[in-house]
Amino acid sequence: MILAASTHFLITVPTSPSHSHTKKSYLLHSHTTTLSKSNQISDSKSTSIIINDQSRTCECFKLYKELVPYDKAWDWQKQIVKEKKALIEKNQDCQDTLIILQHHPVYTLGTGSSEEYLNFDIKDAPYDVYRTERGGEVTYHGPGQLVMYPIINLRNHKMDLHWYLRALEEVVIRVLSSTFSIKASRLEGCTGVWVGDKKVATVGIPVSQWITYHGLALNVNTDLTPFLSIVPCGIRNRQVGSIKGLLGEFQPSTGRGKASVLHSSDCQLIDITHSSLIKEFSEVFQLEIFHKSIPMSEFEDTTPTRSLTRKLT
Repeated sequence: MILAASTHFLITVPTSPSHSHTKKSYLLHSHTTTLSKSNQISDSKSTSIIINDQSRTCECFKLYKELVPYDKAWDWQKQIVKEKKALIEKNQDCQDTLIILQHHPVYTLGTGSSEEYLNFDIKDAPYDVYRTERGGEVTYHGPGQLVMYPIINLRNHKMDLHWYLRALEEVVIRVLSSTFSIKASRLEGCTGVWVGDKKVATVGIPVSQWITYHGLALNVNTDLTPFLSIVPCGIRNRQVGSIKGLLGEFQPSTGRGKASVLHSSDCQLIDITHSSLIKEFSEVFQLEIFHKSIPMSEFEDTTPTRSLTRKLT
């Protein structure tokens, strides 16, 4: 079982490991389009879950080449959630928002996370430590990892957290398959995306009045060493992996992986993965993506400090 935390209620969400999908066209910078077919994800009981019949708009802030301090991004998300709630209270429509970025090195814990999964004294932590309102246990964010924060009004999609978590996983599974020829899967009883016994993407969300935030983190060319200082996601018998590491394993042993990405530099790999994430997110959620910008100066007044534990607000 998975706990999806909320500032107003706590919902228990069952997991489902299987999936199937039908490809759709990528909606980007164009007028709203009515789709003739429904995009679907199937659960373990082969029940089709219809995502949307018609595309909606989603504003997208692309900071994927930047290192954004965790606390600033967290505050930004909460401000956007607050604004969306205000619109809903006035019976006004609110479009979805997607933020994609990288973070300075940081550890984060879910609302009910246990400190027993930290392999260090929290008073002398190697990096900042934040306790957040998302579900799940401890994880690490850092350079080389793409973090996606979808701030979604589930009233416009499907008011079902089980569906939403599976949809986020589906985005990553499609990215790994279509762009890197890497076969990924779900693990029964756990959120996230796995390749063999290696977890390459984490998923954790809160929901408040059916507005979701936080989201997913995908290891692209992340230094995995900081994961050794924790028990990632509270799972002791599994490893953590990255796209770069998996491509390195596939090339000499199996020849798998697309030639266009096998020899990509770290920067190119981030670019390629970012583009694929946006494309697959658009298709899975049937959202028309509009790119918006925000100056990095908005985030420069906060410098990461060591050994900081931030409580829920």
